[in-house]
Amino acid sequence: MKAWIPVALLGLILAGCQMMEPGPPPERIEVIDIGDEHPPETEPAAPDRVVRQVAFPEREYAGLERSGSAAISGRLALNGMPGTGETVAVAPVTTYSAEAAEHALAGRAVEPADPRAQAFTHTTRTDGNGQFSLQGLPAGEFYVMGSVVNPANGQRQAIIRQVSLRNGQSMEVNLSR
Repeated sequence: MKAWIPVALLGLILAGCQMMEPGPPPERIEVIDIGDEHPPETEPAAPDRVVRQVAFPEREYAGLERSGSAAISGRLALNGMPGTGETVAVAPVTTYSAEAAEHALAGRAVEPADPRAQAFTHTTRTDGNGQFSLQGLPAGEFYVMGSVVNPANGQRQAIIRQVSLRNGQSMEVNLSR
């Protein structure tokens, strides 16, 4: 299986999550083991995937911007080793993605996100040092997520950080453990 598929699936799962009331979010880093086996993206829900209970909230997404003047840069690393060539996703914090994040943090995979939510998710790839940069982000609350294969056990581990962006802000977000 292609190494980028698990990362893409997790990015799609997180496309759209709200677990917190409006206001400044606490800074936190979560690490989850998402394993290596995932069904193809074309399957809506496989036996090893949790079916979403929250319907896509059209009204909530209608109030979100797709682009803006904010930027996020940083480094993805696990145990000091850079996440080279990995995908980093930035998805808005919404009620839809809160469900997916809750399951993901518990180590359960959720069926792929609705394409309308995916349209609000920004992605990039890390360079040889695990560095990444995303520009043109709107203001708001976001999950920043990347994953790296842990050489100690061969399992892919995701690192998620919740951030708050203002228009024109440039933020450094280091996804490391």
